[in-house]
Amino acid sequence: MGALHAGHRSLLDRARSDNSTLAATIFVNPTQFGPSEDYSEYPRDLKSDLAMMEETGVDLLFTPSAKEMYPEGFDTSIDVGRIAQRLEGEHRPDHFIGVATVVCKLLSIARPDRAYFGQKDAQQSLVIKRLNTDLNLGAEIVICPTVREPDGLALSSRNNYMGPPGREAATVLYRSLKLAEDLGTSDANEIRSRMRNLIGSETLASIEYVSVADAETLEELDVIDRPALVSLAVHIGATRLIDNILINSDG
Repeated sequence: MGALHAGHRSLLDRARSDNSTLAATIFVNPTQFGPSEDYSEYPRDLKSDLAMMEETGVDLLFTPSAKEMYPEGFDTSIDVGRIAQRLEGEHRPDHFIGVATVVCKLLSIARPDRAYFGQKDAQQSLVIKRLNTDLNLGAEIVICPTVREPDGLALSSRNNYMGPPGREAATVLYRSLKLAEDLGTSDANEIRSRMRNLIGSETLASIEYVSVADAETLEELDVIDRPALVSLAVHIGATRLIDNILINSDG
């Protein structure tokens, strides 16, 4: 959605190395924002974005307007089902309907052989994989690792919203994920509890959810006996951040 940073750069670099032709899209999609969310304030910096596109050798850039993507009379939406109803879907109603609809349109317009997304938005990646498979859109969906600051904070355009105190407090997300990884237990309830206790010790942090779930279905686990996605959504002041890690059943 623009306001590109090093995380986006890593996707562009990977796509550039894998393919003979590289296309990119920038579109701040209004339909994936709730009525009280930050669509109007979402950071936009097309000049800087274009410079990164040139540096990474993008051959084609598609930057449509909202009116182009959603012309008068537009009345179609895509509901990907159960995978979109948990976690983010529970806390942000209709968010993934907006995501699935716009990604379907973009994949249908571009018809790429491969499309690249980041692991930071893990549930979004699962939604897009389901969409691509179920509707036979024909792309290979490539998920690339989360890019982090030296202190572990996942890169995000929304990090720009935070001042120094919030930025320091935001490291609690990654610290809690590392705690989950380092505990070495298969007891998912203990992991959730310990993560909540750590996050709760940060005065600027407010927990929206902490999840330990099946990495494919996002069904919550009691025991980690298969690959698991440990994910969370936390408000640091007024800024909502998400992050995740994958852990295996061997702890």
